[in-house]
Amino acid sequence: MNVLIADLLIVEKRVTYSLELKGKFILIENVPARVNEETGEQFFAPSTVMLLQQIVLDGQEPKRVIQTPVYSYAA
Repeated sequence: MNVLIADLLIVEKRVTYSLELKGKFILIENVPARVNEETGEQFFAPSTVMLLQQIVLDGQEPKRVIQTPVYSYAA
């Protein structure tokens, strides 16, 4: 479903939500969100945010684990 809000096109999509917690990066896939097509800004329903917090804080077993390279911006 597409929604037009103040000349902004907002579309419903499934996104990957990422966060850093205690020095670890966590990815949660297939999260329902409303996304601004122009800026990419993501908006989440309160119930979605509560479930994201529950997934992270409950320490559920991840679907898979990936390795991530880390680079330093400073020269």
